[in-house]
Amino acid sequence: MTPGLQRTTFNRSGLVRILSEITPEPVDPKYDFGERLGQWLDFSDALALFSALNADAARHAPSPASGAAAHASPLAEQLDRVRETLGASIRNDGVFTEGSARIRFPTPLPQATAKEAADFSPYHRYYLAHQRDMASAIAALRGNARKALAARSPAHRQLAELDANFDNILIARERNLLGNIPILLARRFAQRHQEHQATLPPDANDDPAHWTEPGSWLEAFCQDTQAMLLAELDLRLKPAAGLIAALGQEDNTPP
Repeated sequence: MTPGLQRTTFNRSGLVRILSEITPEPVDPKYDFGERLGQWLDFSDALALFSALNADAARHAPSPASGAAAHASPLAEQLDRVRETLGASIRNDGVFTEGSARIRFPTPLPQATAKEAADFSPYHRYYLAHQRDMASAIAALRGNARKALAARSPAHRQLAELDANFDNILIARERNLLGNIPILLARRFAQRHQEHQATLPPDANDDPAHWTEPGSWLEAFCQDTQAMLLAELDLRLKPAAGLIAALGQEDNTPP
């Protein structure tokens, strides 16, 4: 078992668990998320959050609770569509799965040498393309959820404001952190390639044309990439899913 797998993974996101296998540095159990979040927020950020958290909601009458399901249902359907569409785009790589792919998994160019074909750059661009797809679709979904919340009770409106503030404050940090994932994925690419090379007989011709055959090291790396993308998709959808779930709650339920 690798050092990363020896760590406790209970209640951690799938993305964190996958990354921990690639970067198995020890985690300080005393490390507090709230303290780290505080380090991310500057004074103006804190004022925006304070205003959202302390909005005077009591002076407004609540909206009828019967409208909760009507608000939540179309957005819940949109959430399912976004999850399914993005998930299908990740799983349909166009190389190791049948059918056409919206974003095709890179394969070695014809006549490329083994050294040329082992360049990670095309796979980096492939991962970034999926990240752009996720960011665009989920931002629209999250925006729709905020609009629906803002049209309901003061408590729901407060939640929408709070989410918008967090999004504005953390978006640059999130982009930077998630942008590092394909860099970490390059380690798995190099590991898979090294394992492949170790299985070759001495002086064997490593023809990249065979890398797209079933059971190849590149197919295994494709599965690694899909697992990481699907875990990232799940992580990115959590804020929007939480907002949509809140639409189905009673209006007097605190955000």
